[in-house]
Amino acid sequence: MPIPRFIQIHTLHTYPAALLNRDDAGLAKRLPLGNAVRTRISSQCLKRHWRVVEDQFALSRLDVPMAIRSRGTLELISKRIQESGVSESMAQAAAEAMRDAGLLDKGGKEKKGEDALKTGQAVLLGKPEIDYLVHRCVELAGDGVDEKAFKESIAQWLKGAKKNIEAMKHGSGLESALFGRMVTSDVLTSREAAVYVAHAFTVHQAQVENDYFTVVDDLLQDAGELGSAGIFDTELASGLYYGYVVVDVPQLVQNLEGEDFKDCFASGTPAERRVLAGRVVQHLLHLIATVSPGAKRGSTAPFDWAKFVLVEAGDWQPRSLAGAFHDALPLDGKGGTIRQRTVDRLTREIAAMDDAYGAPLSRRFLAVDQEVEVPGAERLNLGRLADWAKEIIEQGAC
Repeated sequence: MPIPRFIQIHTLHTYPAALLNRDDAGLAKRLPLGNAVRTRISSQCLKRHWRVVEDQFALSRLDVPMAIRSRGTLELISKRIQESGVSESMAQAAAEAMRDAGLLDKGGKEKKGEDALKTGQAVLLGKPEIDYLVHRCVELAGDGVDEKAFKESIAQWLKGAKKNIEAMKHGSGLESALFGRMVTSDVLTSREAAVYVAHAFTVHQAQVENDYFTVVDDLLQDAGELGSAGIFDTELASGLYYGYVVVDVPQLVQNLEGEDFKDCFASGTPAERRVLAGRVVQHLLHLIATVSPGAKRGSTAPFDWAKFVLVEAGDWQPRSLAGAFHDALPLDGKGGTIRQRTVDRLTREIAAMDDAYGAPLSRRFLAVDQEVEVPGAERLNLGRLADWAKEIIEQGAC
């Protein structure tokens, strides 16, 4: 039986009159593809919402330490050191020593005051890593040294800190184990992403409109006058979005358990070492299907559950089904609803790929429409679909 080396997740979501992801001009993000420009949702936007949502399948409920992504991590460390009884000047010196050693970022060296501890960009650090850094600095400050010697001792300690941080189970936080660490230095252990997320895009040409609106001034109205407190406009988009996510299971197990990815499915590796990875994928599937991104939530309510989810597992290299939509689906309504035609495109693409390469993947799918069939796939509801993905990871076979 094949091993679930990769878990591939394909989804379809519908969002009407929403601003899901804005560009630097405040407009809906776009993507040119094939014969049409589409609207899109960036992978960063999607991952952010999956990371921070709080519900029964939240990542924070997996009993794995989370992480903090911020430009102000050094400030946080400084405050935590002060809370442990170290003077403000010594805590500042500790944070500056970490900055100067390149622990987080050297971008603040030319700045003064509190801004000197702001990193050039947001850095992701696991909460156990932060706890470790604070604890060690407090220990070094307890030796009664002056600030100069204190900084030197921190610099020396940081040179050998990498191995200690690597040894901390889940030290870099769950987010880093899933999505990697974008910014780091040689002092900290790096993390390869185990979950790859594509930009979601509409399967048809972009459907956008400029939304012109005014804000009514209640006091002016009470005074019998006409008028508004402001006139504004924004862009809204509607569409059916194709999303694609890949989970590299051995990399996930390595990031979570420290098990070398080559040994993930080895006969001598107990299934218990894959249990957490299975639970993570189980939760992630629920989040991908049910958590919606979106700016302007208060005025557009951009919430949707996936209308179609296909999960594929196997030991072949991943391949997206985005090619099915290289030519945008027409919006004329001929040949069935847009969703029916989209699923038909997907299933025909799968059949064509299977004919060309064989059918090496195990498949399960969810669909809200009744007359849907996927080549070689069994139909399940979301709970059973997520449970199936969890079980095949634990068993090491699909």
